[in-house]
Order: sequence, then structure tokens, then C-alpha cells
Amino acid sequence: MIRKYFIKEEQIMRMKSGFIKRVTGFILVLTLLLATSCTNTKKIIYFPAVQDGAIPTNSPFPESLIQKNDILSISVSSLNPEATAIFNSPNITGAGTSIGYLVNSEGNIQFPVIGNVKAEGLTKNQLKDNIAKSLMDAKLLVDPIVSIRFINFRVTVLGEVTHPTVVTVPNEKISLLEALGLAGDLTIYGKRQNVMIIREEKDQKIIKRINLNSDELFSSPFYYLQSNDIVYVEPNKAKIASAGRGIQWIGVALSALSLAVIATQRN
Repeated sequence: MIRKYFIKEEQIMRMKSGFIKRVTGFILVLTLLLATSCTNTKKIIYFPAVQDGAIPTNSPFPESLIQKNDILSISVSSLNPEATAIFNSPNITGAGTSIGYLVNSEGNIQFPVIGNVKAEGLTKNQLKDNIAKSLMDAKLLVDPIVSIRFINFRVTVLGEVTHPTVVTVPNEKISLLEALGLAGDLTIYGKRQNVMIIREEKDQKIIKRINLNSDELFSSPFYYLQSNDIVYVEPNKAKIASAGRGIQWIGVALSALSLAVIATQRN
């Protein structure tokens, strides 16, 4: 009799355990199904209407404007290497390594002998011409050749991309598509029709939204990014909805599981 009692109790416990496992599995499957949204494939394909052929572009490669806190590599050459040497020593060094000329908070660089040179708001070519003219006007060099490069040319990619990142661009030329590719591309939840580019020019921020579902990017002046541009990819409604449902159904799942446990214990 006692043995039959323990066998019956063991069977009941197994039944309770199996019931809890089935309820838990059902809740998990239901949660996953509800958290998964159907996404219109047309909205996740780049340039769905673009056909084979040539696309004319009306926007030349833009020159980035120099901004405060930019670091510039400036080299000067002439027929007199000894007289030129002083102008190739930048005013910032770290551990004995030259790292460039800093554009200070007033928008100037401190150039040897010449002193303050206005840089903010100019292109590299404009600053190059100004420095060369100053050197000749002061009779410091004859026919100097000035070369300028951005040391800190970078763009930032944020939002619904695989790897949000800051991209350093040594060759100073990068397109929006390249930047997104280096960030691992948009996730399936990225809003492709509303990619935001934030660009700073002359103490103002310019906002431009690009639709990657159309071919407008190819003729846009924002096809190529400029130094310090920020690219932000918004989440689409599916991501926002799934995040909200996920939080709601975690609570529902836990509540249901608790009720199942209580019900089996009472039985």
C-alpha cells in the first residue's frame, strides 16, 4: 500500500513537471512569434527602382571646410630646403612625434614665423594659397609649394547599423554607402528611406535626410561625406513595436508560468 502511494506521488510529480515544461515551451514560442514582425521587402532593398545604365551626377566631389579642432598636416617645399625646414615643424608634438597643426578655438593655426593664420571656414586649397602668398609677401620663400591634408578626417555612423563606429578616412574621400558598409551595413530594422546626415559648416549644423530606396543619393551633394559628418540610421516601426511587445510579453510569460506552477501545486 505504501509502495503504491509513493509510485502514485511520483507519477503526479512527473505529470506536474511535464505540464510546466509544456506551458513554458508554449509561452516561449508564442513570445518569439509575436516579437517577430513581417517587414516589407521593398523597404529593405537599396535602390529598388534603379535600372542598369549610366546615372549622370551633377555634384562634384566636395571639398571639406576646415573646422575648429581639426588637425592639419602642412608641408612646404621650395628651391631652398634649409629655409623651408622651419615651416615643416608643426606646433603640436607628442613623444617627439609630429602630429600636425591644430585649428584652435579662434579658428586659427599658429604657423612658424608668420604667426596666426585663419583656417576655419576655408578649404584646403584656399588655406594653401593664403599660406603661400604670406610666405612670398614676407619674402621668406620664393615660389613655395604648400601641401595640406586632414589628419583627423573621420565620419561617425550611429543608430541601426551592425557596428556603430567612427570611421577614419586616410584618403579623405568616402561615400555614404562606403561609411555604412564599414559600419557593417544597416540592420533589418534600419529605416532606409530616412537616413540622416548631420554636417557642420560655419557655426551651423546642416541636416539632410537621404532615401536609400530611391536613386536621389547618386545626384546628391551628400553622396560623398565630409570630415566630421555624422550619419544616423533611425529604427523602423517594426523595431520599436517588437521592443515594446518583447517587454510586455516577458511580463505575460512570467505571470503565466507562475500561475501554472501554483495550479500544479494545488493539485
